[in-house]
Amino acid sequence: MQGCTDPSMVIDDSREVSNHNWSYINRVKFDVKIDDTSKPYNLYLNLRVGGTYKYSNIFILLKQTSANKKKVATTRYEFKLANADGEWLGSGSGNLYSYQLPLRTKYKFPVAGTYHFEIEQNMRDNPLHDVSDVGLRVEKAQ
Repeated sequence: MQGCTDPSMVIDDSREVSNHNWSYINRVKFDVKIDDTSKPYNLYLNLRVGGTYKYSNIFILLKQTSANKKKVATTRYEFKLANADGEWLGSGSGNLYSYQLPLRTKYKFPVAGTYHFEIEQNMRDNPLHDVSDVGLRVEKAQ
């Protein structure tokens, strides 16, 4: 979903997970063009899971390749998706729950150019069932 309505947005794109079964090898990939390195950016994981997703959390790996391709950084994240009583923390619509989870806030990209991002699920289950969509949002920090 890219549009011109939000001037701070660089990218806000999600990919559907085939059969809602997210395998390790099915990394979700994005290229993000950064022109202004003087400003900080916020990066978010966009995630949608179904009501039968069986965990209250998710672990993901975010791999970032720098614009000059000299540096690759992989960071592991854990996000809480539900309370202990099973109540989903995302916004619900039908049997789907949507999340926009912070990966980096006020992050300054070191050089201008196109950065490559890969998002990989890092749970014990492979494939991970009932994950509908995975995406990335990058916006200029306010």
